[in-house]
Amino acid sequence: MAVTRKRFSSSSVEEDGSGFCDSAHMSASDTSSEEEHPCAPLLCCHSVQDSLLSSNSSFTGYRGVLNWIIILLVLTHAHLFLENFIQHGFLIDVRKVLGHLIEDNCNRPSVNLIVAANVFVPIALLLERCQEKGALSAANGHRLHLTLLGLLLLFPAAVIVHEPMISTGGAFFSLWFYTVLGMKLYSYQETNRWYRLAHLEEDQNESQKDHNEHLTLRDLYYFLLAPTLCYQRDFPCTPKLRVNKLLHRLLEMVVVIQIMVGIVQQWIEPIFQRSENSFSSMDITMRVEHLVGLVAPTHFLWLLFFFLSHSYLNICAELLHFGDRHFYGDWWNATTLITFWNTWNIPFQKWCHRHVYSRLVERNVPPSQAKLLVFLMSAALCEYLIALPLHSCRLWIFLMMVFELSVAVFLGNYFQGNYGNGLVWLCLLLGPPLAVTTYFHDHYVGLRRPSSSPLTSDRGVFLQLQ
Repeated sequence: MAVTRKRFSSSSVEEDGSGFCDSAHMSASDTSSEEEHPCAPLLCCHSVQDSLLSSNSSFTGYRGVLNWIIILLVLTHAHLFLENFIQHGFLIDVRKVLGHLIEDNCNRPSVNLIVAANVFVPIALLLERCQEKGALSAANGHRLHLTLLGLLLLFPAAVIVHEPMISTGGAFFSLWFYTVLGMKLYSYQETNRWYRLAHLEEDQNESQKDHNEHLTLRDLYYFLLAPTLCYQRDFPCTPKLRVNKLLHRLLEMVVVIQIMVGIVQQWIEPIFQRSENSFSSMDITMRVEHLVGLVAPTHFLWLLFFFLSHSYLNICAELLHFGDRHFYGDWWNATTLITFWNTWNIPFQKWCHRHVYSRLVERNVPPSQAKLLVFLMSAALCEYLIALPLHSCRLWIFLMMVFELSVAVFLGNYFQGNYGNGLVWLCLLLGPPLAVTTYFHDHYVGLRRPSSSPLTSDRGVFLQLQ
């Protein structure tokens, strides 16, 4: 005991301050020869550690902070909803939504457009069968396919521009439908061409039989209905239909649509009603005021639209037993805008990489330029899908996406990790979704003017419902 007291005397501590910690972490051989002091574990309570909120910390348990943020957001927006209800009353009316969808009973252009799209499907199949049998050369078949796809894209655009009786919702649905159909048919002819090139060295009889088994109308329509843009033979399939999952997704769609309608009519429409001029004719102060007021509802609407797409794609996959349901990645954790663009819409990203980027690289286009061309193509497509049904092309969506590209290129190296993720969310709040809302704002203002919009049916229905 005397030896032990001497070891932990105050003089020995002054000579070597780390003696206490050393004794607390003695090896087994030392403890066998010398008895450890009973208070040794209590004498050392510090070690090298980073603060939990510092960037060097590996701590990830922020679930409590997330719950706090969710509760705070709910309470904050509950106050806004209550204030909105007190000021404007209950504005939700499904008839207003139907007014933008219902067309003349005798002439329904959007329905006729979607039905007419079935004409292009057997023509595409016929071209593939002719190439398979050797009755049509690959070069001529490719030219005919491109001509068919050009007509498929121009036909709905011409009808939407020149048909005054088409509704706004019908124009959107038909244009999106034709665009998706065009992308699918392009993938269909390109992939079949690759299959033919891959089977050139195989036995002609077996190859011909294998190809003919897949070149059927049933196989083509399965691909057209499947939640993918890229064609292949023998898609991965699930063993059975899960009815409980299907009903769950259907319920999600119904609830999400109701919430979206409520946000539009109860929150966004009152902001639109305060406007008498379009955004292009507003002064800068009024423009900023309207944009700030539209940031939150527009962002919520965009998030709900993403979740609606998630439910719809899973419903299609469940009904068709489609196995590949990787429709998006964890874009909410993206630390760069480029990562976000590559993960938030996987089907479109796969199509662009497979049929545009790879083909450009094969033609000796530098990869960086190929990526730029793919991005510009997607930006132009977004502008086309929103501007054409609203009969208004101001390039705001295209320019906003180009601006985001500039932010990603010039500021990407300065914002990394959590800061980069914050920059991504800031661009989502103030980026293309807000630009889309400005188009709808000007369209709404145009509907309120008796002589400013060519869409007479939408204007008449809307004014009656007002």
